[in-house]
Amino acid sequence: MNQYVTGAAIKRLRESRGLTQAALAGRLGVSAKAVSKWETARGYPDITLLEPIAQALNVSVIELLSGADITNRNRAGNMRRSRLYVCPVCGNLLHGMGEALVSCCGVQLPPLEAEEPDGAHAVRLEQVEDETFVTVCHDMTKTHFISFLAFVSADRLELVRLYPEGPAQARMHLRGGGTLYWYCNRHGLMGQRIGWPAPGG
Repeated sequence: MNQYVTGAAIKRLRESRGLTQAALAGRLGVSAKAVSKWETARGYPDITLLEPIAQALNVSVIELLSGADITNRNRAGNMRRSRLYVCPVCGNLLHGMGEALVSCCGVQLPPLEAEEPDGAHAVRLEQVEDETFVTVCHDMTKTHFISFLAFVSADRLELVRLYPEGPAQARMHLRGGGTLYWYCNRHGLMGQRIGWPAPGG
């Protein structure tokens, strides 16, 4: 049987919300015996019940399927805790702050881990008035290219999408200090700490 949701996940989430099997069953319009069967792996809820179960347990469907609560403890919104995700199927770029379960094209995406740039992925920075001209020393072909530049500081994310056969460069506001990221479609995410002073500083 396709184990799309585990009984252990339902039980743990139900108990953490202080619900009895009967209380959960009442919210779903099923019997307590049905909930018991789900939790002991003697049966699985119909797939049409996944959204109602998630709502009854006050979690997302993705949390229900993974069996993990996603709690963003970063209530203050420090952008330095940003995480970047790239879908290997469609190339979609996604951003999250703090812990999250992110999926695209049916694939659960891990957060990208930045590597130290090598000589083939070095960046050149040139101050132009109040902006920085960022150039990645990398060829931009249809099959091997830099797909984005991102600068993350404590209070902002600046993101520039790049395209195959276009220039691997952009003007960015690298103010105050943070981390500059760039993503190669073959070699992954690169990162470098930046410490430009604020304009007038």
